[in-house]
Amino acid sequence: MEALRLEIVTPDKVVLEADVDYVGAPGVDGEFGVLPGHIPLLAALSIGELYYRQGAETRWAFVAGGFAEVSGNRVSILAEAAELSSDIDVGRAKQARERAQGRLQAGPGKADVDLARASAALKRAVARIHVASR
Repeated sequence: MEALRLEIVTPDKVVLEADVDYVGAPGVDGEFGVLPGHIPLLAALSIGELYYRQGAETRWAFVAGGFAEVSGNRVSILAEAAELSSDIDVGRAKQARERAQGRLQAGPGKADVDLARASAALKRAVARIHVASR
């Protein structure tokens, strides 16, 4: 079976370059999977878990926003933020979760609370914690 070339890139760095057998990613319209020979695809990514298989091993990464492009046997993930599960600072993610929950509990009565940003921060923190536990 042919391999897929997976690249995960953020504005700051190349997070991963690897040959893999399968990629599962969180699209804005739901999770999608890519096997070798997949048709060309451009998909918007949501906040969530990306996983990939190398043989019998499954590995995980956190992604937040951006796009996935599938062309030939190459999957390019261009994400606003991305981290491999082994690189996630769980303590920092838990602090971010607590801050976001506090902002959301303050509610719309507070002029300085942007509920959309606080909700997105909470989703990012929860996703990071979940990916790190894999």
